Amino acid sequence: MLVIHMERGCKSLEVARVCGFLERKGCSLRVVGSFESPYIVSDGDEEVGNLILSLQGVKAVTPTKKPFPLASRETFPDDNVFNITEEIKIGGGDRLIMAGPCSVESRSQIIETAKGVKRSGANVLRGGAFKPRTNPYSFQGLGSEGIALMVEAKKETGLPIVTEIMSPEDLEWLEPHVDILQIGSRNMMNFSLLKAVGRTRKPVLLKRGMMATVDEWLQAAEYILAGGNHRVILCERGIRSFDKITRNTLDLSVVPLIKSLSHLPIIVDPSHGTGRKELIKPMSMAAIAAGADGLMIEVHPRPHEALSDGAQSLTLEEFQDLMGSVNKLCNALNEEVKTPCGLRIAM
Repeated sequence: MLVIHMERGCKSLEVARVCGFLERKGCSLRVVGSFESPYIVSDGDEEVGNLILSLQGVKAVTPTKKPFPLASRETFPDDNVFNITEEIKIGGGDRLIMAGPCSVESRSQIIETAKGVKRSGANVLRGGAFKPRTNPYSFQGLGSEGIALMVEAKKETGLPIVTEIMSPEDLEWLEPHVDILQIGSRNMMNFSLLKAVGRTRKPVLLKRGMMATVDEWLQAAEYILAGGNHRVILCERGIRSFDKITRNTLDLSVVPLIKSLSHLPIIVDPSHGTGRKELIKPMSMAAIAAGADGLMIEVHPRPHEALSDGAQSLTLEEFQDLMGSVNKLCNALNEEVKTPCGLRIAM
């Protein structure tokens, strides 16, 4: 496998010549990325790669045996750092704290939660409007009404919003309203959906499938990257195992593992990862210590009244306590912490 890095601002004719050369050699190819800085992924061998280096407009050629060449740190050694909004970015030491309810239930609930998590230091509001549930009779979310309430909470607080998208057909109307599109664990291998969000330029939060290997997870990310969307955030949310005392088995070893394999940022969801609110704080601290680029925490003003996942939701007061501990940990690690308004404070 070859990844051919074209010069920034290269001419379309130069890209066409490289493609023509590969075709004459009997190689398959795919052009990805922007017009300003495209990449060509091909199944050509190292000998073909050496010949391509002499063609005009070619900056570099990276041979790789990884099945996820665009997600691989072998191909792109530097961390992928990108903006969520003008003020907020992820990667390179900038962390995202996503917090909010599992499901949007009412206007008062989502706005109260949004204001509370922002006060405590969250910089992204999470909330499910469409809820894929194992049981068809469980609460499935408010749908488009839930999105409207999320948008209202965004106007009230200024927090960007992340919510789950369920199908490619939803992308056209959902894209203008949300800041991060979430692919849930049950849809990690929904290849039509992965291709659809790959055509957008909105950040995509890709949750690990509940039974997915690391290779499968990174290849799912490759679908999005191959569509030209480089703004991909991975999210570890626990995998299924034989032990039922927790909801899932939270695989924190995957954080440094992903960092060694991929340039993509990775965050951790200890709420789904454990299903037990008393484990959220220690697992959050462990995730940050392991090098995670952020956290995704379920927060509800009154968890005992929640229509879904109340047992794994923190109260607003508990979330404030968690954020205090996270800031102290970052201080101990001699790092910098982002405030809700996006400013950086040296600790």
